[in-house]
Amino acid sequence: MWKYRGQERPDFAQAPGVGQESVWDYPRPPAITADSRRVEVRLGDLMIADSCRTLRILETASPPTFYIAPDDVRVELLKRCPETSVCEWKGVARYWALRDSLRSSQPIGWNYPNPNPLFEAIRGFFSFYPVLVQCFVGGERVRPQPGGFYGGWVTDEIVGPFKGDVGTSHW
Repeated sequence: MWKYRGQERPDFAQAPGVGQESVWDYPRPPAITADSRRVEVRLGDLMIADSCRTLRILETASPPTFYIAPDDVRVELLKRCPETSVCEWKGVARYWALRDSLRSSQPIGWNYPNPNPLFEAIRGFFSFYPVLVQCFVGGERVRPQPGGFYGGWVTDEIVGPFKGDVGTSHW
């Protein structure tokens, strides 16, 4: 089904500038890379996560998703949601909402408690939806990946177009 797998950048892809990455150069299946920049997740003044120990998942056509070490997430602020979903690569995702919040039933993040073997590195790590909480990478405010469903983190270093934009469902 997938025509693009990161081996060749399509004609419609933006060319990356100096210090930038094209999501069209990311592989399929996705790659995991360590990242030591400071990553923060907040809701207003409430710090949910603060880490320099993150993993980025890089997948063709999508902005990176940052996964934060569980020791750097204030898990006591979260409560497990009943929903789950399945990623063909990572396995079954568990969703998390803010405890004691007006939006306590809306998931703001997810993790993989028992990922598929190739993604063992993200076991228990958390990621968050930048459309629902404020996420920062190296001090830059993250913009959410288009489309509502996806959890990619768009920063100035990433060029697309991205999966989730209008007209991308066939990618």
